[in-house]
Amino acid sequence: MKRSEINNLVRSATKCFESNGWVLPPNPKWDVTDFGLGDWKEHGLVLVNLADEPEYCEKLMYGQEGMVTPSHTHLKKKEDIISRFGTFRIQLWCDDPSEADERPVHVKINGEPKVFSSGETVDVSAGSRITLVPGVYHAFWPISTECIIGEVSTANDDVNDNIFANHNIGRYPELIEDEPALVKLLSDKD
Repeated sequence: MKRSEINNLVRSATKCFESNGWVLPPNPKWDVTDFGLGDWKEHGLVLVNLADEPEYCEKLMYGQEGMVTPSHTHLKKKEDIISRFGTFRIQLWCDDPSEADERPVHVKINGEPKVFSSGETVDVSAGSRITLVPGVYHAFWPISTECIIGEVSTANDDVNDNIFANHNIGRYPELIEDEPALVKLLSDKD
């Protein structure tokens, strides 16, 4: 990703957060990714780590319509993914999508147990949340023009706990420094 693209996404996210009443903490930890796939408009996400503790973490994410977070699961992390503004669609699988069978997918929507068919999608509107346990593969994307998505989870380890269905995915983008950085990213070298 070009640094100019990252800077523009940070500006868009900041504007969306501010216009919806979200105040970021001092020195927020930014993460902007194209998942190493080279097209953030198709596969991308902006994340801000609000809390990163040994027992839990909280993130605020920003996406634009068309930006997909590719199918993945977690080995240990249990998470609530919450629509804070806009609507996102999430697709669920009982296993790696290329190997998923007829087993149902068990999740909670707003605290209520629900069962879905593997591959089924669910729309999550503002104020609603979906609870995912390790092993449930999921991909999500905004279906509104912009979306603010919250995440509250057990401890976060992006390097070792994210298992993507597409093994060509890299968690962090390769950077092309075409202008000065607006913010420091988690992936930036010190």
